[in-house]
Amino acid sequence: MNATTILSHLVSFPVLGGESNLSIIHWIQEYIESYGIKTTLVPNDENTKASLHCRIGPAVDGGTILSGHTDVVPVEGQIWDTNPFTLIEKNGKLYARGSCDMKGFVACCLAVLPKMIKADLKKPIYFAFSYDEEIGCLAAPDLIKHMKATYKETPKYAIIGEPSMLEPVIGKKGVCYVKTEVNGSAGHSSGIHKEVSAIHESTRLILWLENKMKTIANTSVDDRFVPPHSTIHVGQIKGGVATNIVADYCRFEWDIRVIPKDDIHQIFKDYYAFCAEREAEVQKKFADFKITNTLVHPPVPALDTKETDSIVALMQKLTGNHSWKTVAYAAEAGQFHEAGFESIICGPGSIDQAHRANEFVTQEQLDRCVIILEKLVEELS
Repeated sequence: MNATTILSHLVSFPVLGGESNLSIIHWIQEYIESYGIKTTLVPNDENTKASLHCRIGPAVDGGTILSGHTDVVPVEGQIWDTNPFTLIEKNGKLYARGSCDMKGFVACCLAVLPKMIKADLKKPIYFAFSYDEEIGCLAAPDLIKHMKATYKETPKYAIIGEPSMLEPVIGKKGVCYVKTEVNGSAGHSSGIHKEVSAIHESTRLILWLENKMKTIANTSVDDRFVPPHSTIHVGQIKGGVATNIVADYCRFEWDIRVIPKDDIHQIFKDYYAFCAEREAEVQKKFADFKITNTLVHPPVPALDTKETDSIVALMQKLTGNHSWKTVAYAAEAGQFHEAGFESIICGPGSIDQAHRANEFVTQEQLDRCVIILEKLVEELS
């Protein structure tokens, strides 16, 4: 099957982040094993989801990992002109949820598999396909750990096929989502002087976060990114039951995106210290005052590939594109980089098409990706 035909199968599995992906991962497994390649599944604790990895070629050091995720974002609330889970071609564009982000890359990997098998590979190629990337890059750490335990040899490179218009991406920010909950005391608003408003206290925390971002922006800069500093943003807030009632509960959710040189854990430590200060102060007035912080998902590390790393030269050779760029979106590339592999993002399609109605990847991008992967096979042969 060619990449387009394979993509039509992959997009037909409406697997959202957080849901079981066994239907699509079993289809991929059967496809790969039909060519005589042994695959390994890495299930979650409940055995409702699984990542997959396999090796094509000899068990020697210096191989290349091709990585993608099998889940997609929801289509609910979006107005599509076509069935989002049926691949539709119009004027050279292939429409479907996941066609761009990022089943197009997975389809290209699978389409080139027969040539990988027939080639006289001197260094191996690995497939590494995960789940739950769209809700926090949750599966990649276990997948990477399992690969390291399975293969005695050590891969050198990891290519993560997120949509980049097939331009090499050498950097991305680290990211984490946090939920902060504040418990105050309820009472009549006329008695605000003796009560503790969870909303008022939340605003103090939010202002601290905003001021922290301004401080970081003035002291730590990486001009490869736009903006060139770490960011902190509050996206949701909810609290209170009526205008004339002091709010005894407020919740807000925020994200932090750090440039590679900044330590996300240090920022958390500083924030938690401020929360502890507020608790100690306000508990003098209301003993049950409490601030609770919960990470919505573990921090996803930044990608910080250097221009001089050999994977950059390799991808420039394969793509014919001698530039590079950075991106703001989250991806598993930082996790592969943190694990010791020279990592880069390079995949078909534009991130501008991801997560929106009428998502598409062009046939031209899909065809180019296949050619690039075929060149990789030649390079490793």
